[in-house]
Amino acid sequence: MNRNKSKRQESKASKPFLTLLKETKPSYGLLAIAIALSIISTLVGLVIPLFTKTLVDGFSLASVSKMQVAAIAGAFIAQTIAGGVSIYILNYVGQKMVASLRERLWRKFLVLPVSYYNEARTGESVSRMTNDTGVIKTLVSENIASLFTGVISIVGSISVLLYLNWKMTLVLFTVLPLSALILVPLGRQMYKISKGMQDETASFTATLSGVLSEIRLVKSSGAEQKEFKAGKAGIMNLLSFGIREGKINAMINPLVSFVLMMLLVVIIGYGGMQVSSGALSAGELVAFILYLINIVMPLTQLTTFFTQIQKAKGASERMIETLGAEEEMYEGKEIINGSETAIRIEGVSFGYKTGENVLNNVSFQMLPGEVTAIVGPSGGGKTTLFSLLERFYMPLSGVIKFGDNPVSEFSLTSWRRQIGYVSQESPLLAGTIAENLGYGLDREVSKDEMINAARMAYADGFIEELPDGYNTDVGERGVKLSGGQRQRIAIARALLRNPSILMLDEATSSLDSQSEAVVQRALSNLMKGRTTVVIAHRLSTVVNADQIIFMEKGRITGTGRHEELLQNHELYRQFATQQLQMLAPEGDTSVDEEDR
Repeated sequence: MNRNKSKRQESKASKPFLTLLKETKPSYGLLAIAIALSIISTLVGLVIPLFTKTLVDGFSLASVSKMQVAAIAGAFIAQTIAGGVSIYILNYVGQKMVASLRERLWRKFLVLPVSYYNEARTGESVSRMTNDTGVIKTLVSENIASLFTGVISIVGSISVLLYLNWKMTLVLFTVLPLSALILVPLGRQMYKISKGMQDETASFTATLSGVLSEIRLVKSSGAEQKEFKAGKAGIMNLLSFGIREGKINAMINPLVSFVLMMLLVVIIGYGGMQVSSGALSAGELVAFILYLINIVMPLTQLTTFFTQIQKAKGASERMIETLGAEEEMYEGKEIINGSETAIRIEGVSFGYKTGENVLNNVSFQMLPGEVTAIVGPSGGGKTTLFSLLERFYMPLSGVIKFGDNPVSEFSLTSWRRQIGYVSQESPLLAGTIAENLGYGLDREVSKDEMINAARMAYADGFIEELPDGYNTDVGERGVKLSGGQRQRIAIARALLRNPSILMLDEATSSLDSQSEAVVQRALSNLMKGRTTVVIAHRLSTVVNADQIIFMEKGRITGTGRHEELLQNHELYRQFATQQLQMLAPEGDTSVDEEDR
């Protein structure tokens, strides 16, 4: 019963693996040609022992005609060429299949929702793209032909041996099944080890990516030893799997050699007696030995193939999971003109984990052309609300509407095209300033547009002072620029998008007071005619807002203008008082009665 269950599990594992290969749409024509050439090469190899038999049994070189020599030489040359071309075609097909698979994975990674990346580590995704697909490529380009040629070589050799001497051939079958009984369980063990190896490789790659991408944090925190220990643990785990894999190989390879030697001893011993008695010619004995090699060598290749296919099964399972993950829904209506449309949040609740809501029954509206400031203590749900507006997540209940339609009815591309987003982190990609300014735009940006946007964001000054100007490389994640410089480039990037909705997560927080004043004026000009929502921590940002939303623990506890909330909301009054005290000259903590 357990054996049947094991077979069902193996079959279940094979089906998605074969489906994965099929979905890469390989060139079946080229595969057929490559396999046909390999088969031709194998068939030529089956003729050689017969020629050797005739030669040993008294066939002299003197009786060989030039045509026969040319035919034999031509067969060898054809075998060599066919083998070489077959290897190239299989490698070509394998590379194309892996490229197709990587293309599918890359597309998938880009359309997966943000929630997927909250759970999956970046390094694991990188491992899917590199290590796992490499295993598939090795199987297709190096091992798949051995399945066909190995079977043909074994079947063909056994057929000829049965024709030459069926009694001696039956002796072979007393040994070959014994090796199969050992090799099959070892193959299953290899599958388990390979699957564990793939998972551990992905985890180790994730650790490396995480540490190296935040190497400045590691060094500034003095965490080198801690991370070394974590990395060493991953290395030791990989070592453990590698040693276990080595043990399996250490059993498989000597076993095949043992089978070969045992068969040679049996054939030579038994065949020698047959030759002595006259029942077998010396040429037939030599042919038997050569055909034995034609059986055992392909058997070794088949063992390698089945070992590799076990590895490929383990590698493909995670890729299949990734390719089957739920994608963001990009389909929907196009937004023609969003600048005159209100945004309504109606009874929205959301939580990252079941039963732990971050937002609870949030409702308010943002009128076109007006500024909405969202304030409140940390952890109140302000950033989560921004994520919902960007449609990184969908509300658990309630709805966000754009005009009279839920935002989910609009195409994701069209909706996000309406939004200009500037966060506190100001993320930049490796590349030039110009590339970062035009990033994500579906049109070419002229140099004049860039300069104008940079000027409005107060970034033109420092850009022009750089040696390469707008062609200056910013480094990975923009590390070659200061925080304030990155912030201003992010603002200029938002300006170039010309959005109808602005989302500002304290966009001027990294700037000095002089730069902030200029950028604030630029943002004020940009806000005209646009719906703006801003997460604010400074009183100067919210005083002139058309409405202020005060959030605490995922709920709205106050809505109104600055003056209204000063009178009616105790926590907002405390917030405003603290801000005014921070702005007051040293030694003067008084607050004007009017501001109270």
